[in-house]
Amino acid sequence: MSIRFRRMGAATLAAALLFTAAACGNDNTDEAVDTEAEADTDVSGSVVISGSSTVEPISTAVAEAFRAQNDQVQISVEGPGTGDGFEKFCAGDTDISDASRPIKDEEAEACADAGIEFIELEIGIDGIAVIASADNELECLSFADLYALIGPEAEGVDTWSGATEVASALGSTTELPDENLVITAPGEESGTYDSFIELVIESVSEARVESGDITEDQAATTRTDYSSSANDNTIIEGVAAEPGGLGWVGFAFADQADGVRKMPISEEPGGECIEPTAETIQDGSYPISRSLFIYVNADKAEENEALAAYVDFYLDGLAGFVEGADYVALDDDADVLARWEDRTVGTAAG
Repeated sequence: MSIRFRRMGAATLAAALLFTAAACGNDNTDEAVDTEAEADTDVSGSVVISGSSTVEPISTAVAEAFRAQNDQVQISVEGPGTGDGFEKFCAGDTDISDASRPIKDEEAEACADAGIEFIELEIGIDGIAVIASADNELECLSFADLYALIGPEAEGVDTWSGATEVASALGSTTELPDENLVITAPGEESGTYDSFIELVIESVSEARVESGDITEDQAATTRTDYSSSANDNTIIEGVAAEPGGLGWVGFAFADQADGVRKMPISEEPGGECIEPTAETIQDGSYPISRSLFIYVNADKAEENEALAAYVDFYLDGLAGFVEGADYVALDDDADVLARWEDRTVGTAAG
C-alpha cells in the first residue's frame, strides 16, 4: 500500500488509541463532531463523514489522530445511522459513508443514478449484543425466543411470558418470566436494526411464512410498538431503567455499559449458549456478528488530497483503531488494502 504522507509512528499510534478510547466513552449523538489538533503539514482540505453510529467512534478517533498531524484538514464526523448516511452519500453530500452493514441494492442503485462510484472497505467486525436489565436471570435466549419477543408476531405483547406461545411453537423450552416487557432498540434508520433483522428475525420468519402465520411482507420486520433510537447509549439507558427491559446494540457499546446484562445467545432452541465477547465474535461462534465498513466516494478520493490521505491513515493503523474502540480487528486486511490501493469500485461481492 503506498502512503501519500508520513506513516504513523509509535507515538502517534498511542495517541490514536487514546483518542479512540475517549471517543468510545462519549455518548454518540447525531450531531457532527469537528476535531481539533495542532500540527503542520502540506495536506489541506476537508473531509465529510456520516453514517453508522456504531462506526462513528472509530472514524472520530482516526480523525482526531489524523488532525494531530494535519491541522490544515477539517474533518466532520456524525452518526445518524447507516441508512441516513447512505442517503447523504448517494446525494453527493459526504465523502465517506460509515456503515454497520453492506450497502443495499437500492442504495447502490441510488448512487449509480447520481453518478457516484464508491470503494467498499471492510474495517472490522462487531457483534450485536442483546441486552436486558441487570436483574434479568434468564440463562440464555434462542433466536426463537428473540423472534417471539421482538418479531412481527409480538405486536401488542407486553410481558415476557406473553411470547411463550410463539416461542414454544418454534421449539423453545425457555421459561420466560412473568415480567413487563419494555423494549428500547434501534429504529429502521439504523444498520444495527438491519443486521438484527437479517441475522436473527429472518432466520426464523421464513418458516412462519411457510406455515401461514405471517405474510411475506412481514418476514423482514419487527414489532413496531417499542421505543426506538439511533443512539446506542440512549438504548442502553432505556433498557437499564426497566426491570423488564430488552434491546440490542453493538457489542462495543454494551461491553462498556453499566446496568445491563449481555445475554448469552443460542441460534437453535436447546443449542449451545454463547456469550458475546471479542473472542467469540472473532472466531465466529457468537451467532449475531457483522462486518463494519466505510464507503469512499471514488471520484472525490482522486480529487481531494485530504480525503485520500485520511483513508491512507485510517487503513495504515486499522487494527489499532478498531481494537482501541473495542471492536474486533480483521484476521487479514490484505484484500481491503488492495481494494483501496487499486481504487476498486463497487462492492467486494461484485
